[in-house]
Amino acid sequence: MSEKKLDIMDTTLRDGEQTNGISFSGEEKLIIAQHLLSELGVNRVEVTSCYVSEEEQKTLTKIMFWAKENGFENNVEVLSFCDKKRSIDWLVPTGCKRINLLTKGSEHHCKVQLKKTLTEHLVDVKETVSYAKEKGISCNVYLEDWSNGIKNSPDYVWAMLDAYKDMGFDKILLPDTLGVLAPDDTYRLVKETVDRYPELKFEFHPHNDYGMAVANSLAAVKAGVSGVHVTINGLGERTGNANLAQVVATVHDHTDIKTDIDEKKLIGASKLVETFSGRRITANEPIVGTDVFTQTAGIHADGDKKGNLYESRLTPARFARDRKYALGKLSGKSNLELNLKKLNMSLTPEQQSQLLSKIVKLGDMKKNVTAEDLPFLVADILGQAKSHSFKVIGCVITSTITMKPTANVNVEYNGEIYEAVSSGNGGYDAFMNSLKIIAKQVGIRVPHLVDFEIRIPPGGKTNALVEAIITWEDGRITHAVSSDQVIAAIKATERMMNMIVDETSDDTEVA
Repeated sequence: MSEKKLDIMDTTLRDGEQTNGISFSGEEKLIIAQHLLSELGVNRVEVTSCYVSEEEQKTLTKIMFWAKENGFENNVEVLSFCDKKRSIDWLVPTGCKRINLLTKGSEHHCKVQLKKTLTEHLVDVKETVSYAKEKGISCNVYLEDWSNGIKNSPDYVWAMLDAYKDMGFDKILLPDTLGVLAPDDTYRLVKETVDRYPELKFEFHPHNDYGMAVANSLAAVKAGVSGVHVTINGLGERTGNANLAQVVATVHDHTDIKTDIDEKKLIGASKLVETFSGRRITANEPIVGTDVFTQTAGIHADGDKKGNLYESRLTPARFARDRKYALGKLSGKSNLELNLKKLNMSLTPEQQSQLLSKIVKLGDMKKNVTAEDLPFLVADILGQAKSHSFKVIGCVITSTITMKPTANVNVEYNGEIYEAVSSGNGGYDAFMNSLKIIAKQVGIRVPHLVDFEIRIPPGGKTNALVEAIITWEDGRITHAVSSDQVIAAIKATERMMNMIVDETSDDTEVA
């Protein structure tokens, strides 16, 4: 018996771009389309709507050139409209061969927006489809507002589908346009539709207005649809569409149906779209969030250490991720032991107890301790700060309205004091420019900064602790806490410099 397969159609580049404030450039669209089709394994991508703009037409042409060269010519689709020739004439020069025709799937939409009867609407549909086929273009069809249509005007929907049976559509696309369905409704209505027309292929297009897009997708799959529409990171208008990573993992684990998606590539696709869209995902975003494979409570770490008691089928390795154990006020002995083991650090029980007390105290101060902090905390506990440590012992930053900020920086390194003064585009930039002068004098290269983030606790007042998190070019992250955000950034930078110094020292010792 052959394995059941579910088609995944990704509409990040069309529906996802309807997210408020998001607009992908042509080059970004091309890169995302390439990644989704050739790396992640989605079956089809919907990349734009007809006649959006001349620039969009040029972008589609570039995507189609790549698609033809790489065997994906039939995997790129475009939303089109019932305008007889206009959409098709816009599409033909691009080389795209597949449209998703937007038709009205509820009587209310047909009467109010189009001001037409179903019969009149179907005339437009038929003329558009005939012209598309004349130009060698294959057609799927959306029943916009189908979820309301099937609930409030079922006879209209059945009459529409009766007509569509003979129009030669490859797939019938059922949108929950306003995200109004609940899973039990979705299952019942989709199953009724699928059972009534067994000769047709149906796909489900959910929206997330009630936060049920993934659950509704699962219900639709169980009811018999052959495909589901998704977006990376759940992008989309209002509350967004169904999240690709969540739908795929849910279908894989809760049905006997598989997809062609490579689960290990989900995190890469998520980060790619996060970068291009500028829309950061939350830390607890299922599957791809930074914290979803992090255990915080000590009892959970203890259970995992003794027998993976708090691990489900959603294992981090499955998605090319790592299990982490948070360090903070809820940490227990097992959290610490598992982190020390990963760093190949061995401490006595007494030293571990001292270190754990320090971690809990920092947690009470709202300081987020990471594994990267442990060597420094251990050094404090053991009183073994290395003689070559790099310390910022003084920093005066001057900011004015009319002139560039300046920073006078004093650093102690190997018992010597170094000083530099420089300016910059901001207080921290001025500090970094001064630091680079000093680093050059002592023979240390300052790494490039990749990302810089400042976090203030929700509801924090003007004297609240601020956490600076800096990502460096080699992927390492350092962070520090202060009531002043520039000082927090300076401390985090000092921490990175000490890592470099320690590595340089270790290399020298080995040599």
